[in-house]
Amino acid sequence: MKKYLSCLFLLLSVATYTASAQVVLPQASPSSMVKQTIGLTDITVDYHAPSAKGRKVFGGLVPYGSLWRAGANEATLITFTDELFLNHERVPAGTYSFFIFPHSDSLWQVVLNRDTGLWGLEGYNELDDVAYLEVKPKKSAFQETMQFSFSDISANKGKLNLAWENMKVTLDIETEVEKKALANINEALSKASPDDWYIWAQCAEYMLPRKEHHQKALEWINKSIAIKDTFFNNWIKAKLYAYNNEFQVASTLTAKAMKLGTSEPDSYKEYASQIETAYNDWKKRK
Repeated sequence: MKKYLSCLFLLLSVATYTASAQVVLPQASPSSMVKQTIGLTDITVDYHAPSAKGRKVFGGLVPYGSLWRAGANEATLITFTDELFLNHERVPAGTYSFFIFPHSDSLWQVVLNRDTGLWGLEGYNELDDVAYLEVKPKKSAFQETMQFSFSDISANKGKLNLAWENMKVTLDIETEVEKKALANINEALSKASPDDWYIWAQCAEYMLPRKEHHQKALEWINKSIAIKDTFFNNWIKAKLYAYNNEFQVASTLTAKAMKLGTSEPDSYKEYASQIETAYNDWKKRK
């Protein structure tokens, strides 16, 4: 019995020691994440950010001629919710490990690998590579801690940047936003309730600057007006005609929109100024 109690005491002491030894401390290379929506596509980079700490990084800590995890600890991961183009190369939607192969101070390659469970390079297999993207590093202001960032964001384009020490590389991103937007529109309209006039007007409005789709947009706005005749859908229809230089029809529809707006004063006041300005302009250009 005495021996049993001694063993039990020892086990409890070890358990207590183990529990108390688990201290949460800051990581030398803390985890970080950046996310950006470009068009309708979400792009996320999960990584651990090492610091230079007075060391020579490229050509030293990160040697030329060897694959680098583009971070620390686990492999850096990049996720695309849709297929897109990186440096003009098509990359399927998904999550990939993100590596860099620095050949020299003037030529690097970004390597995407489908194995997302790697610790650094441990277990890396080039047979799982899905893309090799040539990038040219540039000199930049000193960056103590490695950082991914997005810049130059537009409706369907942007840039992904990686900066550390005095070097920076950039990947050009392009998404097929129109293709996805049209798919979303077709899906939404197929599920629209019979009394939902607004969704038809919203989809027609999206097509205003896209003249190749104006005939379809006209069908949608007429459908909206048939469900419910409002100042808003007449205003969208007026703009469709104005985009095609048919100002007589546009001004007539704008006048109708202003009249209908009197029965919806709270909603109309947001658009009143632009509608009335357009009417005064378009009626002179009939």
